[in-house]
Amino acid sequence: MIIDASDAHGTAGASAPAERSGTVDASGTVDASGTVDASGTAADGADAVGLLGAAVRNNADWCDTMCRAHGLTGAFGPRAWTSPRRSPLYYPDAVTLTADATADDVLAGIDRSAPGASVKDSHARLDLAAEGFRLLFEASWIHRPAGLTSPAVTGDWQTVRTPGELAAWALAWSGGDADEAALFRPALLDDPATTIVAGRAADGRILGGAVLTESAGVTGVSNLFTADADEVPASYAWAGALAAAAPGLPVVGYESGDDLTAALAEGFTPLGPLRVWLDA
Repeated sequence: MIIDASDAHGTAGASAPAERSGTVDASGTVDASGTVDASGTAADGADAVGLLGAAVRNNADWCDTMCRAHGLTGAFGPRAWTSPRRSPLYYPDAVTLTADATADDVLAGIDRSAPGASVKDSHARLDLAAEGFRLLFEASWIHRPAGLTSPAVTGDWQTVRTPGELAAWALAWSGGDADEAALFRPALLDDPATTIVAGRAADGRILGGAVLTESAGVTGVSNLFTADADEVPASYAWAGALAAAAPGLPVVGYESGDDLTAALAEGFTPLGPLRVWLDA
């Protein structure tokens, strides 16, 4: 399963390896690491700084959507998104939105009454160790330009539209764990920016899926998974997800380790690093 492990309180991201595919200088510009040059221009000619900001905001929008589906109200400030009540399983309690966000920007707006709060440091700038946090994992933001030819789709891919279809999708996503599957509530189906897609075998079994969030001028892909990684490659899920994405928008997200390698094979390039911190 390829989880959007950034949105983690522990389990999803705990085993994710440290991956840093780029660094960020003091101006917030991704450095020349093979994908982005010193002027902040990506290899495809795009504005890497603008794309990174869009990827960050898009992911924060998805986190906010998930919280709202659970009856929680997050707050967007100038430098961070925060949830004053503890966020759902696998989702952060705060997300930095800008490279100049401070520890106070994220910590002042979250519930730390018990251990387990998490912070997504979208620009890998914060050191929260002194605040009692430990580094949970690192990953790389990724970007795929609009207009690239999408890989050939196999299987029957459709949009999830009913609560019953969502329940089946979530069980496949969770590997059959009903408690984790309960994360995906029917309210998500009413959000106009959210599209959930499922790929099925001829016998109707769900083989893969993903969540697409359209905001900030990009389409974000998260919760990409295949039901059996030994039999169904990540390329199966990426093909289905990319086919569902708006053709005129860049596609963004983040990955680490083998999942990052699989994304790069589908035409993505790294934009910069992120970190997720867990309150111990």
